[in-house]
Parts: sequence; structure tokens; C-alpha cells
Amino acid sequence: MRPELLNPLFTEISALKGVGNALGKPLDRLGLSRMVDLAFHLPTGWVERKRVSTLDAADVGQVIVVTVTPTDYRASGSIRAPFRVLASDAAGNFVTLTFFGKNSGWPRKLLPLGGARVISGKLEQYGQELQIVHPDVAEEGDAGAILLREPVYPLSEGLTAARMRDLVGQALERAPDLPEWIEPSVLARHGWKDWRNALVSAHHSPDAQDARKRLSYDEIFAGQLALMLVRAASRRRRAVPIAPDGRLRDAVRLPFAPTGAQRRAVAEIDGDIAQSSPMLRLLQGDVGSGKTWVALMALLGAVEAGMQGAMLAPTEILARQHYATLQKMLSGVPVNIAILTGRDKGKVREATLMGLADGSIDILVGTHAIFQETVNYRRLGLVVIDEQHRFGVVQRMMLAAKAELNPHTLVMTATPIPRTLTLTYYGDMEVSRLDEMPPGRQPIKTSVLSVDRIDEVVEALGRHIAGGGQAYWVCPLVEESEKSDQAAAEARAAALQMRFGEAIALVHGRMKGPEKDAVMARFASGGASVLVATTVIEVGVDVPNATLMIIEGADRFGLAQLHQLRGRVGRGDKASVCLLLRANGLSETARSRLALMRESNDGFRLAEEDLRLRGAGEVLGTRQSGDARFRLAQPEDISALIDMARDDARLLIDRDGGLDSPRGQAARTCLYLFERDAAVALLRGG
Repeated sequence: MRPELLNPLFTEISALKGVGNALGKPLDRLGLSRMVDLAFHLPTGWVERKRVSTLDAADVGQVIVVTVTPTDYRASGSIRAPFRVLASDAAGNFVTLTFFGKNSGWPRKLLPLGGARVISGKLEQYGQELQIVHPDVAEEGDAGAILLREPVYPLSEGLTAARMRDLVGQALERAPDLPEWIEPSVLARHGWKDWRNALVSAHHSPDAQDARKRLSYDEIFAGQLALMLVRAASRRRRAVPIAPDGRLRDAVRLPFAPTGAQRRAVAEIDGDIAQSSPMLRLLQGDVGSGKTWVALMALLGAVEAGMQGAMLAPTEILARQHYATLQKMLSGVPVNIAILTGRDKGKVREATLMGLADGSIDILVGTHAIFQETVNYRRLGLVVIDEQHRFGVVQRMMLAAKAELNPHTLVMTATPIPRTLTLTYYGDMEVSRLDEMPPGRQPIKTSVLSVDRIDEVVEALGRHIAGGGQAYWVCPLVEESEKSDQAAAEARAAALQMRFGEAIALVHGRMKGPEKDAVMARFASGGASVLVATTVIEVGVDVPNATLMIIEGADRFGLAQLHQLRGRVGRGDKASVCLLLRANGLSETARSRLALMRESNDGFRLAEEDLRLRGAGEVLGTRQSGDARFRLAQPEDISALIDMARDDARLLIDRDGGLDSPRGQAARTCLYLFERDAAVALLRGG
């Protein structure tokens, strides 16, 4: 139960006077529904204004505050032309106040002729005239209405800066004094203020860097403490020790020998599953490093010990890809493998459920459907979760509840994760890293081309198809919506079909499952030469004959996503090429990103750079569902403070009496404040 002193912060914003449906919509778009959301909605910048008594060309470029008297209106006959108000200061210097997109009634009302007004805005030189575009305006006796220093908050249409300041102010008034959870020596070393003063300072002063750092530290500390509590609770639970005997593993016949990294990962997994406390291990591996083989060895180890295994994938495409790959690898091995997704209905689904319940199915592959209430296992011993960043702690707990004792859990990601983020998001797990590539894998040659050369690219694609090759053409993310992504793919597919006819296939996220699978099967069998797609193919597509990847609008993607897409080619023994089509006039970040893609095939290096360039949430691709995201801590804060926060959390648990001590009680408040309270509930539940 949340401590009572936090209740004012968790009050809904709708309880405030004047916050109705009209204001609720822009607030909702910003993710602001409670007082705590407003309190954590920190300024992204500051407006500094200079108060002057007279207008002076020396102040051009600065935001000024000055008292003027409107003397004339200048309107043109066109609605689209700006409306201008001529005004003079006390010394007779003139300035033009310019308004775009407004009818003349509004500026006339705001600035009546002969009535002194206080105005503020950026002073500009327009020809020989001084000009301010869209100035702020206040009554002469209300100069205080225009602040000399004003925080700039992220806004949404329908929400003014003044209204946002007012709402944040009301939230800060409700912010209580909270007990101190930071270890005293850490607090003294940094000279940090208490939590409430730090919060107020962060909203009121552009110089409050220490206050912001303290708030970031609080959030990181809450995350580290939560992960430690989850891990401690997991270790207290019991699991069935698994002792593989090798009879099934040895029957697997593959055309390549496992790498040293793969063998090391299997040995680490075997060491974990032999224990009576459940394994919780993260398997990190670059695209093509052989994670699926490691997962299969883990699953077979469970089956050898008389247990069942389950493999969870985030999408239908990836689940069916895994199922097909495992079936192929298990050819001739006496193991019963099945698949279960939301699409499976009727007798097929019933047969699968019965097989799981009576133990005749050894390994189940599927999507979220595999942990629905109706799915029961006879003896679930091991769970493999692929693309871990798509799932949160909550989903892991739901799957774990399917076994009488806790199953061992292996989570995998093809997104190489920097050390900082591994500690931040996966601190409750042991980590195995596949840092070698299987023999025969050739580096993919990557080139960056201007979109102006798209005709040349289409010609090259034609030659590639004529030579019997296959290719992907990934369409740009036009906006942050699947619909626009789909529209871009459909338009590109239509253009290519005019040239290449039925050789072109199209797949996007809004297609129904069977339709999507049919297109993928056609491409995999060679029935289509080019697959035009959205990022739905980012993971889980394996067509060795596809050796050309074209990514249109590559500057719109992050490094991690570009690397994932590039990893769809180079999966056979043929040389592969990735063409990155970029727009003109790139930002420095986009230019750096594409240069790195050209230089490096090392996913771990690219992930570190992606964190530096874009931030944690983007590197992981999708925020962990069910897990609280970071709202205050920036990537650079996480890098600088993660080790100290982890040490502080460990000190609390190991030396300072845990959550039952006085500091521990304060730390509980911190967990609830940053909504990591699932860890407290988990601890309470044992």
C-alpha cells in the first residue's frame, strides 16, 4: 500500500479547478494525468528576458521586456498577410509588432491605440525597422505577468506555457517533505538538497544542475533497489534442479561446430539450472551469433531431465520462425515440439493444450498466448524469452506462475546492450554474451547513398534479381504510426511492381496473420524476389538467399534498428550488401549514425554509440511493457550514477537492515514514488 504522505502527489489532475475535457486531452497526449506526472515534467530550457526602458538596436537578438504605446495599425487586404501594429517607447523609438495567421480583431483588442502596454519578445531587425513577432502582452500595471526568467516546458496543442506553469506550480505545492533514503555519506559528498527542495529548484532555476542530478539519482536508486529485491525474492523461491544427460543434445546434427562463446553460454546455463533456486539469465548476442542453438541446448537439457520447455516470442512472425528453425534443428531427434499463438483455434488448440497438460509435448513455442489462464503444463522446467526488451518483469512473473515450482528462465536479445543499460534494465539477471560469430559468416558491406540516386538503386536491384538473388526493401518510418509506415511500404511496392511485376511481395504490420505468413513463405521459397516491408521484418526472418538489403530513409532509424535490419542478410555463405538511402541535409546525429553503420558490423560497439546519440529507450527499441520507464534520468546520468546507486542499494540491503530499517522505510517511499512498488509487493509475497 502506498504511503499516505504520497497521496497528494498521486491525485488525478482532473481534480484541479479548471481542468476539464478540453485541457485533459493535451495533458493526456503528454502523458500527464496525476500530480506526480506534473512534478516530474521538468523544464527543457529557459527563456531569459532583459528589461529595458527604451528600444535599442544593440539589443537585437535578445528577448526584451519594454513598455510601448501602440500608435497605428497596418493591415493588408490579404488574409494570409501579417497584421502589424506600430508602437513607440517613452523616447519615441518605434517597433513593429507583427502577427501572423491572426485576424486583425485580436491584435487590436490586445493593443488598443494610445494605451500603454508591456510587451516581450525577441527583438529583430527587419530592413531599417525594429520588429518583434508575436510578442507577449500585459497591462502596463501588470509588468510582473511577464517573467524575466521563465521555464520552457514540453507542450501540446491546446495547452499554453502559462497554463502549464500554473499546473506545475499547483503540483509542487502538493509535494510533501519526504524522509531521506540516500545514504548520509553520499548525500554529504555531493552536497545535495533534500528531495522536495531539489524538485522545486529543478523547476525554478536553470542553474540547478545538482538538484536535477539528485532527482536522477533517486530514480536510478529506486530502479536498482527494485531489481535487487526482485532478484533476492527469486533466489528465495524454489526450482527443480535440472541435470541434463546429453542424449538429446548429442543427437542434434548441425552443419557447423559451435563457437567457444556458445559452448561457454551453455556451460553457464547448465551451472544455473543445476541449482534449486531458479535461473534468471540474460543471453546477449549479435545478429547471427547463434542464440537459437544455445536456447535449444537449454530446452533439450530440461527435456532430458523429464521437464517441459517453453519459448516465448513477441510476434507471430518470430514465433513461427523459431518453430520452423527448431523443427529443422531437431530433425531425427525424438522430441515433440508444438506451437501456440493467438491464431490457433478449435481442435488444433485443444490438442496442444491437452499435450501440454499430459506432458506429451516436450517443447512449446509461442507468443503471449502461452501464458494465458487456459494453458497448463504438466512439468514446466525452463522458459526461454526471446527479444526480452519487449517483455517486462510482470510478464515474466505470469509465465513463472505456470509451474508448481518456479521454472528456470533464460531471456535473449539480439539487440546488443551497453553495460550501463544491462545494469539498469537487467540488474536482476546473470549475463551471458555471445561475442564470437560462427565460422563462414561474412561481414556485410554497407554503403550510404543519397535518395537522389534511387533510380540507380532500382537498376542495381534489377541486376541482382536477374542473377537469381533475393532482396529486402525496408520502407521509412514516415511518422510515429504504423499506418503511415504501411502507406510508405504500399507506395514503394506499387512502384517496384510496375517495373518487376510479380517478383515483388509486400508485408507490413497491419496485415492479418495468415496473409502475412503466406507472403513470408512465398519469399522464403523463392516465389518472390523482393520483399518490400516495414520494420516488421526487424527480427525473426531467415532467408539465406536474400543477400541485398535496401533501407529507404535510413536516417530516420536508430543504429540498433539499422543493425537489426541489416542482420536479415548475410545469413548464408554468399557475400551480402546493405544500401542505406539517406535524405539530403542530414543532422549531425544522423550523419554520425550512418557513418558508423558503414564502418562497423560490431553490434556491441553500435549499441554503445546508439546510447550516446539517442538514449536508453531508443536503444532497447520498445520500452519494457509492465516496467516503469525513466522519466528524470538521462542516459548520461545513468552512466555517471548507476554504479553509485547500485552500491547504495546494496548497502541498504546488506548493512542498513533492508526495508524494515528507518532508511529502509524511507526507501520504500522512494520505490512507490518512482512506481517500482511491484518489487515491494514481490518481497511481501515472498
